[in-house]
This record gives sequence, C-alpha cells and structure tokens, in this order.
Amino acid sequence: MHRREFIKKIVLFSLSFVFVKTKIMANSIFKPFNLENGIFINNYISHKNNFKDFWKWRTESKKPEPIEFPLAKNNSKYLKSNKSGKTITWIGHSTFLLQIDGINILTDPHFTKRASPLSFAGPSRTTPPGLKLEDLPFIDFVLISHNHYDHLDKKTIQLLLKKQNLNQPVFFVPLKLKKIISKLGAKNIFEHEWWQMSMFKNLEIHSVPVQHWSKRTINDTNKTLWCGWVIKANNFKYFFAGDTGYSKDFENIQKKFGSFDLSTIPIGAYAPRWFMKDTHCNVEEAIQIHKDIKSKKSIAMHWGTFQLTDEPMDKPINLLQELLEMLNLRENEFTYMTHGETRKI
Repeated sequence: MHRREFIKKIVLFSLSFVFVKTKIMANSIFKPFNLENGIFINNYISHKNNFKDFWKWRTESKKPEPIEFPLAKNNSKYLKSNKSGKTITWIGHSTFLLQIDGINILTDPHFTKRASPLSFAGPSRTTPPGLKLEDLPFIDFVLISHNHYDHLDKKTIQLLLKKQNLNQPVFFVPLKLKKIISKLGAKNIFEHEWWQMSMFKNLEIHSVPVQHWSKRTINDTNKTLWCGWVIKANNFKYFFAGDTGYSKDFENIQKKFGSFDLSTIPIGAYAPRWFMKDTHCNVEEAIQIHKDIKSKKSIAMHWGTFQLTDEPMDKPINLLQELLEMLNLRENEFTYMTHGETRKI
C-alpha cells in the first residue's frame, strides 16, 4: 500500500470512529449488571461451584481421547478482498470471522496451542485454527465475551496487534476487562455493561446478558463481567452467545431485538452436568436457546477444538444431528461447520 493511501485509510477510520455512541437500557428486565460486594452475578441462576466441586470433578474425571477434526479449504484471498458480501468463517471453538458489508469482525480470538495460563500444561488444541492468523483480512472489530482462557487469549491478541500495529482493531469487552486488554498494547477499547450499545456508521454492537461466570486467577472470581453480543447492520441481525448456560436471558434478548438472521451458540463442554449445568448449556439447551431467540439459522460452536470436559469431542455434533431429526427442525436451521469453512450468509 502506498504511503499516501495508508495515511488516508487511517484518517478516514479515525473520523468514522469518533461517531461511536453508547446507550444503556435500564429497567427491571434490562439491567446493566448485578453487583454484590464487588462480585458480578447472573440474572437468574447463581454460579455456585467452588474449589471443592472443581477438585471433585478433576479427580473423578475420565477425559475421552482427543480428536483432530478435518480442516476445510478456505480462500484467504477472497476473504481479504471481500468488501460487500456477508460471510461467516469458523476458525475454531468460539472464534469466528464475520464479514458484513466491508466490516470484518472477530469473536473471542484464539489461535495458539493452549487455553491455559501455562505454556506447558492445560487444555491443548487438538485441531489447528481453520484460518491462520496471518491469513486474516484487516480486522475492524474484536468482540470478547469473558476472561476465560479459551475465550481471551493474550498471545493471540498480541499477535493480532503486531499484525495491525499501525491501524489496530477496536476491542469491545465486558465491564472491567479493559485493563487486561490495554496492558497488551491495545489502544481502542470499549467496555460494555449489559444492554449497552455502540454504533459505527450503520452498524450497531450491543452487549447482552448470558448465564456464565469469570475467572483467570485464584482471587478474581466473577470480578469482571461476561456477556454475549448482538450485531445489527441494516436489516441483518447476528447473535454471538459467547459461553453460557441456559436461562431466561434468551427470552429477554428476543423481546429486545426480535428474531435473528444468524446465531452462533455453544453446544460443547457440558459434562458432567452436576458441575457444568449452570454455566455450559448442553445440546438440548442450545436448541432451546435457538428457539427462544427465534433465530432463522444457528451455527454450533464451542466444540471440537479443545478437550475441556468429560463428553467425547464428537458427541455434541452427533447428538445435535440426532435431536434435529427427532424435533423435525427445518433443513440447515441449526448446523455445524468444518474448521476453516466459510459460508455466505
């Protein structure tokens, strides 16, 4: 890119970015957050698990064998040149590249080997990223749902910032996460409470409550917020559920936004139920979320990338297929993607 064109791009982006606005919805249903003694809590179901429960699960757990899933062939040249078409690419786990009318959005970016604070231990990636970080198009916005290591990966963010060091993406994060992102070198960060909205040209980014929790260290449990994200652009509406258990929050999201054109909903990391139920939906609950938000099409995520919990890695998609047939849902109403697959939407 010529120097003059590059400077022009930075100036135009900066001028557009000035017009980002925020609004907070505040009433009995649309509360911005729940805070008790410095601890965030869910709207409907409290996160009750403690270290004793965690230790019981870890000592009794019999993790299945890891599975490496196939990769789809993708066309990074098309993704880099696409300025008008709507596409979604599943990179793995909860990482999607969403392209809407020339704007590129990355969700919960994770491209490294482990979802762990340690480089030598912790959940290891069994399937490589479906799209290499260096093959990404220019990223305008990054959405982060919460601070767990499989959703907020410091090394990935540092690599992304290095790749776009002269024109950084804008990060949207839940309340109290700005500090950790800024320490990585990010300069454009917007913290959101639940039901808060930011606007960029004709694109709206809304944060919404989901049923989850947060933790990165021994003493920071639920001290940062968690959320899902809603994207509105012209007549298109997309819902990114982040990481969540099942709750009435999804009925409220539908009341606020109506039906969705496309949603990405987690289906994995749900076993054992006695430990995971409050914060990770199973496949049946994922389908119910799809129904609650009245999504025209949904895509499964949060499976097939890291061996996090006790169910076999391929069980979520196998069960999804069985249940969809049993429930007589429309063809392609709730599907899953191959790592690296791109779909036009």
